[in-house]
Amino acid sequence: MPLEAVEARRLYRQVADQLRSLIDSGEYAVGSRLPTERELAEQLKISRPTVREALIALEVEGRLRIRVGSGIYVIEPAATAAPVQASVIEGPFELLRAREFLESAIAEQAARVATKDDIARIDASLLAMENVEHPGEASMVHDRAFHVAIAGSLGNAVLVRVVGELFDQRLNPYFAKLAHYFESPGTWRTALDEHRAVRDAIAAHDPDAARKAMRDHLARSQERFAQNFGAESAAAAASGQSRAGRAAAKSTRPQPKKKRGKTGSTRR
Repeated sequence: MPLEAVEARRLYRQVADQLRSLIDSGEYAVGSRLPTERELAEQLKISRPTVREALIALEVEGRLRIRVGSGIYVIEPAATAAPVQASVIEGPFELLRAREFLESAIAEQAARVATKDDIARIDASLLAMENVEHPGEASMVHDRAFHVAIAGSLGNAVLVRVVGELFDQRLNPYFAKLAHYFESPGTWRTALDEHRAVRDAIAAHDPDAARKAMRDHLARSQERFAQNFGAESAAAAASGQSRAGRAAAKSTRPQPKKKRGKTGSTRR
């Protein structure tokens, strides 16, 4: 029998497989709430972003429903749910970390070699970004153009293609689902300010500032996508209500009478 290629499964997919098995075995029944991201990360001894990637993958599969401010719930899988080719999908945080590493180096070099024409192309994409609604397809087109324009200033077609392809991974269903929860006109305005900082550093031909500005932008993107779903606070509130209820019940119980001595004074 011929040997088959061995695939090193990504960590978030291993976590998703474990959780899916627990759901299928009935450990987590339909309608039940999963532990919070923090609790799952502690139990599995992995980072919360990896747990989040796994949860998003299972939501895309139609096995979970994430309710912001409430928790993560098991749902009945839809019989008509389209299969997801997980083997070809990168995790959102994996992608952002790769872009942070690569594009910060590109921005650094762009600050050394960018011409007036290169700056003009960066400015054109930035101006277009300022005049579109977000979230939306147009904002993604112009955001992509901004990052590709920076790579283009290096005069290397391979880097242009790689930057474009990495950005295009935002269109995968995992990234799109994560963005659905956390992207808004407010986050877009914040990201625009970060883009302007990158542009200004390149235009000023300051390599160190350009590298830092791009690294900070993509690191902050990860932070925005890693914001709390609100499940922890909901769980804490439920726990607090439970403790309060137990305390209230205890206070209403009849208290045993204290024994008194022959003199009628309370014994100490």
